[in-house]
Amino acid sequence: MYTTHTHAMDQFREFSSYPVSQSGQNKTETPPTSSQAMLDETIAHLGEAAWKFATMPIEKRIALATAMQQGYLKVIEAMVQAGCKAKGIAPDSNLAAEEWAAGSWGVVRQLRLIRESLQSLEKTGNTPIGKIRRTVAGNLAVQVYPNNAIDGMLFKDITAEVYMQPNMTESRIETERASFYKRPNHQGKVVLVLGAGNLASIAIMDVLTKMFNEGKVCLLKMNPVNAYLGPFIEEAFKAAIDQNFLAVVYGGAEVGRHLVYHPKIDEVHLTGSDKTYNQIVWGNNSAEADERRAHNQPLLNKPITAELGNVSPIIVVPGPYTDKEIRFQAEQIATAFTMNASFMCCAAKVLVMPKNWDGTAKFMQALQEVCAEIPTRNAYYPGAEDRWQAITKNRNNITNIGTPNANELPWTFITDLNPDNSNETLFNEEPFCSVIASVQIGSASPVEFLQAATEFVNNRLWGTLNATLIVHPKTLKDTNTNTVFERAISQLKYGAITVNTFIGLLFCTGAPWGAYANSGAYAGSSANDIQSGNGFVHNTAMLEGIEKVVLRAPLMVFPKPAWFNSHKKAKAVTTKLVAMEENASWTKVPGIVMAAMQG
Repeated sequence: MYTTHTHAMDQFREFSSYPVSQSGQNKTETPPTSSQAMLDETIAHLGEAAWKFATMPIEKRIALATAMQQGYLKVIEAMVQAGCKAKGIAPDSNLAAEEWAAGSWGVVRQLRLIRESLQSLEKTGNTPIGKIRRTVAGNLAVQVYPNNAIDGMLFKDITAEVYMQPNMTESRIETERASFYKRPNHQGKVVLVLGAGNLASIAIMDVLTKMFNEGKVCLLKMNPVNAYLGPFIEEAFKAAIDQNFLAVVYGGAEVGRHLVYHPKIDEVHLTGSDKTYNQIVWGNNSAEADERRAHNQPLLNKPITAELGNVSPIIVVPGPYTDKEIRFQAEQIATAFTMNASFMCCAAKVLVMPKNWDGTAKFMQALQEVCAEIPTRNAYYPGAEDRWQAITKNRNNITNIGTPNANELPWTFITDLNPDNSNETLFNEEPFCSVIASVQIGSASPVEFLQAATEFVNNRLWGTLNATLIVHPKTLKDTNTNTVFERAISQLKYGAITVNTFIGLLFCTGAPWGAYANSGAYAGSSANDIQSGNGFVHNTAMLEGIEKVVLRAPLMVFPKPAWFNSHKKAKAVTTKLVAMEENASWTKVPGIVMAAMQG
């Protein structure tokens, strides 16, 4: 879920370790930097095992995925406690649900869905998918969620579809998905994964994608910010590490540089910053980098995929919302803003509101009221306070909510930004701290607003990773408005879109996650303008030719989602969800439902 315009720079800064928290009682130990000799030896071992892994029979892959899931389940509780300690969270508090959900739930689920996809490949020759339809733009859309009856019951009326690129046909979807498993000849490859520092699950889920979707052995370099998680990962995935299919290494800038350009590293995957990506691909020196760009001569002469953050918009379509519905959606937005202390690439950063609509003020008031009930958080990520100071300095229309203790920041609202100001920092850079902005555009007409909002976020906000729309079902009963709404979803240049729910749910489903990719009129990223990156991870259906993923939810659900800060049993729900995901066990469902109902 989640990285930033800033935080992966840590991979290339000159330090070998960093105290995750500035508060002495919350420091966690960072493993020592891996020596160059150890790095070279590890890469050599991975290279020797790469062909064996690439040609491994499916039944052995199924066994490996199962062993890795079992190993991970054994260390989850210790990992959660370590993450809580690093972030200043009491591990027995309800807030620890964040570490269970964002840190562990998606990993256990992804490993189960990988196993099920491999079993389907073994039995039928293809991975399982849902129904296929055409969008208003004519693209094919493939349903990938819910994956089973349990999903359908626990997350009622929530669906996710993968919008395919315009050139994809049903025949190509059938023949090209899980393409690695359909190719007869394989040369083993070693991919370097530069891990994110904010959430425990990100680097792991990236590694699982590269291993099981693409058949590559992985060298995971831990981010210095959460390198304390590395030993847990090594213990959890011992089954892969013992066979030299995976290795975990540690260090800062020098280690990163050595690995990225190492001749025996075949590919690179980065989760983090566009600045880090450009530094890797084009080089440090700006004049030399510009020259390389002009002649299309990148410094890095190997494939690189990336997920690089986003200025994430929440688009509120005008409609006949009741006060109860506004409050419910305010809790959704507050979750997207405050979870993990706002250190997520999908954290809500710009509210795009209708101009001259009385609901705009009501939404803003409700959101601030919800945030006032959420305690301020430890600003554990390096540089957060400096970024906050730079963003808020000399600004008007600032509202700070909460009473921060030492090492904490308030929930900061910066309202009524000028939509025509192309130099607005909050439009051009992801803050990666507890700041959210708002802008008013268009009008109270849903059609006019949707058209204006689509143009604004596509052309003014930096990034192509994720966006959320909030819309009232009564608004969509008008045929013309519904058509414009569906057209807006097709036109939005974001790889992950949610309707009426928290974007983090999409991250955990096993659906594809990545930046917008389209070869048509709304082109995706290029090496010269990478935006939020390229390539999709997770993607347990192993689809090819993806443009974006769209997850839709009702305007309100009951019981309230466990990711709401006001949910009284959030930790109980999330721990039970993790246990259920091991084998999609119906025996675990009653406990989840009971805990959810008590929230």
